Amino acid sequence: MSIDCLVLGAGQEVGKSCVVVTIGGKRVMFDCGMHMGHHDSQRYPDFARILAAAPGATDFTSAISCVVITHFHLDHIGALPYFTEVCGYHGPIYMTYPTKALAPLMLEDYRKVMVDHRGEEEQYSYEDIDRCMKKVIPLDLKQTIQVDKDLVIRAYYAGHVLGAAMIYAKVGDAAMVYTGDYNMTPDRHLGAAQIDHLKLDLLITESTYAKTVRDSKHAREREFLKAVHKCVSGGGKVLIPAFALGRAQELCILLDDYWERMNLKIPIYFSAGLTIQANMYYKMLIGWTSQKIKDSYTVHNPFEFKHVCDFQRSFINDPEPCVLFATPGMISGGFSLEVFKRWAPSEKNLVTLPGYCVAGTIGHKLMSGKATRIDLDKETRIDVRCQIHQLSFSPHTDSKGIMDLTEFLSPSHVILVHGEKPQMAFLKDRIESELGMPCFYPANNETVSIPTAQNLKISATEKFITNCSTAQARDSPRKSNLICGNHLSGANGDEKLAEGILLMEKCKAPKILCEDELLQFLGTEGHSVQFEPLLRSRIGEAETGIVDDLASE
Repeated sequence: MSIDCLVLGAGQEVGKSCVVVTIGGKRVMFDCGMHMGHHDSQRYPDFARILAAAPGATDFTSAISCVVITHFHLDHIGALPYFTEVCGYHGPIYMTYPTKALAPLMLEDYRKVMVDHRGEEEQYSYEDIDRCMKKVIPLDLKQTIQVDKDLVIRAYYAGHVLGAAMIYAKVGDAAMVYTGDYNMTPDRHLGAAQIDHLKLDLLITESTYAKTVRDSKHAREREFLKAVHKCVSGGGKVLIPAFALGRAQELCILLDDYWERMNLKIPIYFSAGLTIQANMYYKMLIGWTSQKIKDSYTVHNPFEFKHVCDFQRSFINDPEPCVLFATPGMISGGFSLEVFKRWAPSEKNLVTLPGYCVAGTIGHKLMSGKATRIDLDKETRIDVRCQIHQLSFSPHTDSKGIMDLTEFLSPSHVILVHGEKPQMAFLKDRIESELGMPCFYPANNETVSIPTAQNLKISATEKFITNCSTAQARDSPRKSNLICGNHLSGANGDEKLAEGILLMEKCKAPKILCEDELLQFLGTEGHSVQFEPLLRSRIGEAETGIVDDLASE
């Protein structure tokens, strides 16, 4: 038996995460994202390949057992309304409660940016988003969901953004984990990823920062605050392109606290009214945040910002210094692009990019080198004279975190997604050489087949277990003993060898029993063979004869 993984998105790239896994005859779609850097047919996964890989299926609903969404970022959920309302998938969809609450805000905000501001053809409507989200079944952390009689899924805390989850799936003896995006270090408003030690055939992990090991969080925060303070002190404006949910809240907490300590009066703005709704949900979903926030929110809710207020479009040309969070992140369009056009030509201003920017976005072009001019299209050119500050406040784990999680879970096989090809190749070599696990990093539209282990359950008779315990008690009379799962361990944790006889009967479960139990089962008597120490006795006789001879001499 094997696990077949069809990578429809995030294969050797970051964007449109979508992996369709066939496990024990069940087909699960993990994430259904869109690519922020494409505005053509490459924006969405090639869903037609699902039917090609599912012989006998007449539509997507019959081809797929369920869809599981790991979190609300558009590169993981942006294609879901299209898949359900346009392509016609009507099966179960699972995501956590915070993701279900926040995803409609992200989807509608993006739809308005693309259709209302850029004039693109509408891929799905507001009504489509609404109908799609009504089909969602919410799940809680560590809640075991029986999708059908064979397929089980379970969500684990992933950090990254509010409500993000790693997903465990199991059919029969075959088991796997799909991480989605995760963070192995806590930040100001979220905890680190947490998962049980599971027996896995396969781990599918993101690899955004496959070669990067980050500096300390405090050093990065100091560098960010220093750059922002220097710019506004010199009369400049700071543009922070960020999505309305996630890094925006993290950086707002950081700046709001710094402004309070430094008694600064320069305004901090947020461009999207969406953030008011988002912050309302963050206040309601405190239980999904970091332990520090959960412990202190009754005294002070950190999402009630004292120094952050709404931005009006009329403020764009104001000469006074300010800090502005503008959506969307990556400067992929919308209001952040509009502000960038106005502020980029001034040397006094600063654009700080707090996270990863996918290829094809203006943010990616700015991160790739010192851009002096950006051509948006044949008619629009932006002169870039402002300062560009790139700082990793990304909620993705770094290479150390990926290696730590992989070593902890110890899967039989690893598949890397959501990363750049050269860095993925480097990480694959590390996983194989240091951890000894076969590792793959397929491109989009490629399938990888992973062999799975077939476990055989064997029972043990009560007499066999009793005899094992008694034998150990004789070896260590002062130590208690414990039968643990599939091995026998002593009080000091050492594993002990237990001898028994494996009995396998046709159409019956195999079991381990004692020797006399086997004889009773066979209906026969026991026989023993004894060996006389003849050689030793003859040597003794010879030695006696030699002594007698010497004595007579």
